[in-house]
Amino acid sequence: MPCCGGSDENAVSSIEDDSNQKNYGEPKKFDPNFKGPMANRSCTDIICCFIFLVCVTGLVCCSIVGYARGDPIKLVYPTDSFGNICGEGDYEDKKYLLFFDLLKCAAMGAAVVTQGCPTPQICVSSCPTTYWSYVETVAKEVGAGNTILSSERSKMICKYTVDPQSSAKTVQQYIDDEDCAAYYVKTTAVINRCIPSIFLDITNWAADITYQDGATTYTITDADNSPVTGNELSDASYYMALFYEVKEFVELIYKDVLASWWMLFAGFGIAMFVCMVWIVLMRWLAGPMVWITIGLVFALLLFATYYSYDEYYTLKQLNATEEYGLSQAFALNFSYYLSLKKTWLAFGCTLATVTLILLLLFVFLVKRICIAIELIKEASRAIGNMFSTLFWPIIPFFLQIIFFVYWAASAIFVASMGDSEFYSNTTNTTTNNINYYLNRLPCTPDNSTVGSLCDFVKYGGDEYIIPMQLFMLFMMLWVINFIVALGQMTLAGAFGSYYWAWEKPKDVPAFPLAGAVYRSLRFHLGSLAFGAFIIAVVQFIRIMLEYIEYKLKDSENRVAKIILKILKCCFWCLEKFLKFLNKNAYIMIAIRGKNFCFSAKDAFMLIMRNIVRVVVLDKVTDFLIFLSKALVTGIVFVLSFFWFKGSVTYFDEYVSRPELNYYLTPVIILTLATYLLASAFFSVYSMAVDTLFLCFLEDLEMNDGSVQKPYFMSKGLMKVLGKKNDKMVDPKNSEPNGAKGKKASAKVTPDKKGRPLPEPEGKGKKGKWS
Repeated sequence: MPCCGGSDENAVSSIEDDSNQKNYGEPKKFDPNFKGPMANRSCTDIICCFIFLVCVTGLVCCSIVGYARGDPIKLVYPTDSFGNICGEGDYEDKKYLLFFDLLKCAAMGAAVVTQGCPTPQICVSSCPTTYWSYVETVAKEVGAGNTILSSERSKMICKYTVDPQSSAKTVQQYIDDEDCAAYYVKTTAVINRCIPSIFLDITNWAADITYQDGATTYTITDADNSPVTGNELSDASYYMALFYEVKEFVELIYKDVLASWWMLFAGFGIAMFVCMVWIVLMRWLAGPMVWITIGLVFALLLFATYYSYDEYYTLKQLNATEEYGLSQAFALNFSYYLSLKKTWLAFGCTLATVTLILLLLFVFLVKRICIAIELIKEASRAIGNMFSTLFWPIIPFFLQIIFFVYWAASAIFVASMGDSEFYSNTTNTTTNNINYYLNRLPCTPDNSTVGSLCDFVKYGGDEYIIPMQLFMLFMMLWVINFIVALGQMTLAGAFGSYYWAWEKPKDVPAFPLAGAVYRSLRFHLGSLAFGAFIIAVVQFIRIMLEYIEYKLKDSENRVAKIILKILKCCFWCLEKFLKFLNKNAYIMIAIRGKNFCFSAKDAFMLIMRNIVRVVVLDKVTDFLIFLSKALVTGIVFVLSFFWFKGSVTYFDEYVSRPELNYYLTPVIILTLATYLLASAFFSVYSMAVDTLFLCFLEDLEMNDGSVQKPYFMSKGLMKVLGKKNDKMVDPKNSEPNGAKGKKASAKVTPDKKGRPLPEPEGKGKKGKWS
């Protein structure tokens, strides 16, 4: 294998010089007092810690104000045009909201969220389950000599104070004054709103919205006096009905989850076991997996190159004529292009070039690939000796869940603090009704105008609610990133303790994870808050850009849209870079105990002095970790798929398989859960590799393998680099110390960390150092 090490130390040293060190600071100097993660340290970034605590206090104050003044019932239960909450107070027995004319709601489009639906809305005790239109009642009363037909008018749905049985108005007048609904359809209650049932039924209702009475045809008309057809009603209710279908689908899935809940928990246990077994096996399989994968990639590229040139020469020998037409190009006729010999020649040349470039990179970077593999093995050993680190991500995960639940509840209460907002709804004589409703003005209702000339639209009006919501959004990002940073720094401190232990695992502290948590919380809350604040600012800006893009989606200004796309891309890249920089800064803080800015600069300079190693290591480890997550997820997917499909019948005598509406429901849930679980486990693995790698780079710069400055790295890493630590020679047997067993080892004078101490030349009687 190429990882068996190198004997040419000069060549190795030349490979190690990745960049001009003068541009990125001087290499770290040897410090005889450095024994790993610093025990004597002081608090860092105290001002940031104070600001963070003040802002968290502000978040709590916002929550308290929201709990005191907010009413989530406003957001859960619907509100009618009069400002009454359906299902509350005098309307406790009327829990459902009915819209008089859904066509107006659909015509508003996305503006219905901010401007409301410009049609009367009332609370009803139950949603209509039949189809009705007023034209039939009008026709029957006209046929009866304009007499009131109580049986027909009893079908009408009107406002609370309107009695359709009264002779004060005709049916047509009730409809024109919007006192009663012109029609209603078969509906179903969805989130306490009366939503039309499956929209295909509405399309078939076209015959019912007209009524023929002799030579007179009665029809429903819209705001432009055009006849309303079944297709229009179908379009108006399409998305609402689609939501109902999704609701029904979700209910079936929910039933499947309830029926198979104990099997899902068993599957989670199996997934966790597979993850642990795979991490243990990674210690021995990391090397073979990487080399086999590299070999398969080269084999695939070589075969593709051969196949492309073979097709080219085959077509060339056929002397096939080639006709280039713009019609084929615009039609994207790929089969036409594959029949051209020049296409295969381009494929062959491109693949050959890519293969050659990758081969040259592999030849020059094989040493660094070996380093990456050895670091992965060392990470496996570290996790094996500190197995509690595998379960550490569970704590930050639950902290994030608990905080998010608290934040979501607080945000709901704050959002419900606003008062009712009413907008004018005067009779409009123009034909462009939609623009009128989009620009109607706020109004103050009274007993004579509420629900008619002045309709309820939404809750709001408190000018401080939006600033509070923005502040709470930023604090959510800040605290979530703070918890992530705490998890990373804790793992970095634990793995740093492992690397800088002279004799592993004997010299590793008894409780490295607990010690790392204590140091992070006791000394570095400010540094954690500082790093989390930087990421939160960038994420907040990205959210604002998404909001601006949403507001401009109907705009014709292409320049603004292009600028937004560029800004979104730039801030996405900035966030990725800052997360990488923060992660390495937390590692340096956990080990050296310095403040955030100093540690970030220190980590950045150290990485830039070894940039080639960093790039190769990052890609190799990322690929191997992704491959591991994919394999673990694939194993659980295959097992669950065949089990819930019923293909595995061996255990049917012992376990009863539940009856499911969709057998893929538990399969998909287990697959997604396994991937998330594997991501949590392998995030520990990734953090271990990153921490050990930075420690490894510092070890190379501070030490040289001499007795005074021995390497702390493992024997495997020293073998890959062609390095070794000098050993003492016993004058009695002229053998390196330790070669004759414990008797020879007794000649070594260790320090407090177990490292050998050199004897002054000419004074020692125990031998000399080679």
